[in-house]
Amino acid sequence: MAAFAEGVPCWADVLLSDLAAGRRFYGELFGWTFEQIVTDYGSYTRALLGGKDVAGLVPKPDGRMPTVWNIYFAARDAAATAVRIREAGGRVITPPVWIDEFCVMATAADPGGAVFGIWQAGSHTGFARRGAPGSYGWTEVHTRQPRAVDAFYRAVFGYGMGPMEPSAEGAPAEVVLWTPRGEPPDPRHAIGGRVVMGEEYPAVLPAHFLTYFVVADCDQTLCTVHRLGGRVLKTAEDTPYGRFAVLVDNQGAAFAVIDNSTVG
Repeated sequence: MAAFAEGVPCWADVLLSDLAAGRRFYGELFGWTFEQIVTDYGSYTRALLGGKDVAGLVPKPDGRMPTVWNIYFAARDAAATAVRIREAGGRVITPPVWIDEFCVMATAADPGGAVFGIWQAGSHTGFARRGAPGSYGWTEVHTRQPRAVDAFYRAVFGYGMGPMEPSAEGAPAEVVLWTPRGEPPDPRHAIGGRVVMGEEYPAVLPAHFLTYFVVADCDQTLCTVHRLGGRVLKTAEDTPYGRFAVLVDNQGAAFAVIDNSTVG
């Protein structure tokens, strides 16, 4: 499988305290199977759907680290991307490093504080399956600093940007869609987006990325999450792009699910 284009979300993994509990939760929720690999930097659990890579589960090396889903953006040259991140007002948290022969990884934060990863493909190019039930579907950054964040992602990845809906003159759009450099800035080519965090968000909630997984039935998924010990943060809602909900797993990692079969 060819590497993803620059700036396209290409991988996601979740940082957990209890990997066995994570395997049970996501295995039943999404139908994943798992394979553990060992690298020079520790163990890593591949999540598979039909034998194809769809995500990763990572043991927390320090209990003080957040339990969270991480999204990674494809980079042809992770070192050059790290330079652009700094120049655009972001922060490189962990500099680019080779993970065996699999990839070069780095972690960064945008000017609003949302954390994301960079992935320069080696033998592992990223998602081998996406857009189908049980696999990755979408990502968006939730921020309180839309102007600075929009400028940042244009500078780092060259995204085209367009509002999902018209906004008041002079005000940032509530939701902006991202398209890769050179693609038309429209919903059909969108690979992610930016959402403004308004008053409905708790003041203590930091800027963050929200990762969506595709499901066959959003409402049934919510029932399964409850049964497995997770929680619902945002109940199911219909949108032009599908029926979605925001959830928390049984260890506290937030993610979203979307059933796009409801789109006419």
